This record gives sequence, structure tokens and C-alpha cells, in this order.
Amino acid sequence: MSDPTTTAANDSAAKDAEAAPPGEELATALRQRDEYYDKLQRAHADFVNYQKRAKTQAEADRLYLIKPLALDILDALDNFDRAIETARAGGASAIAEGLVMVEKQFIAALNKHGVEPIPALGQPFDPNFHEAIMQQPDAFHPEGTVVNEFAKGYMLNDRVIRPSKVAVSIRPAE
Repeated sequence: MSDPTTTAANDSAAKDAEAAPPGEELATALRQRDEYYDKLQRAHADFVNYQKRAKTQAEADRLYLIKPLALDILDALDNFDRAIETARAGGASAIAEGLVMVEKQFIAALNKHGVEPIPALGQPFDPNFHEAIMQQPDAFHPEGTVVNEFAKGYMLNDRVIRPSKVAVSIRPAE
């Protein structure tokens, strides 16, 4: 005994085959093949683009992975600078020299991982690298020049992770 649903499906397919002209069935199959091939090519291109984006993102993540650690260490380095200045002002030059040696080790370790200081003093003010804290009248420097640095700025590879906090020269009042 045959299954009624299978028989009905076969009858429907047979009727469609009888109704369609002989070349039209082939043309329909070729059209479907071309559509599926086009979809396959698009899916492959999307996958290749995804792989490229993922690789680029992974590389960027690797380059900037140490940013939070570097920022924490930079705060400690600021305190080292303050301690050195205090030791020098208090006449404890031996302690100041010891602190300078330790500070140089920290800076060398940061440099090894792509963290570099941003030059500021005497440079033209650049809002991409400097944060102006104040304006300072100065007759010796051109207007818009960094004349005082309150906190060093640093870059990690090619990105600013902390801008320099600076005073910018303006023309003195006449």
C-alpha cells in the first residue's frame, strides 16, 4: 500500500513537469544555480572580510592592552617626580639621586612596551597632545607656546593615553 502524501507529491511534480515546456525546467534550474552561487560568493566574501576585521581588531587590542596598567604606573611616576623635587629642595641629594635611578627604570620599562612621553615645554600648543590648564603672559615666547608643564603626557604606540597638562603663553598686557 502506498503513502497518500507521497503519491500526492509525486502527482503534483508530474503535473508541473507536464505543464512546463522542456527548456523552461532547465532554465529554472540554471537560474537557481546562479542565485545559489552568487549567495555563496557573497557569504565567502563576508567571511573573508570578517576574518580581516577580527585580525585587525586583535592586533589593536594587543597593542593597547597595557593602557590601564600604564596609566596606573604613570600616576606613581608623577609622585616620584614630586618626591625627587622635595628631596632636592630639602637637601637630601643622595635620596633624590636614588629616586631618579628608580624613576629611570620605570620609564625604561614603559618605553620597552611602547609608552613614550609627549614633548611639551617650548612646543607649540597642540590640543591633540596638550591640555591647557592656564594661560600665562610671557614676553619671551611666541603666543601659543607651552611655557610650563604641570603633568607629563604620554603616548602608547600612536595614541595619546594622557595629554600633557600645560600652561600656554599669551601676550603680556601692555
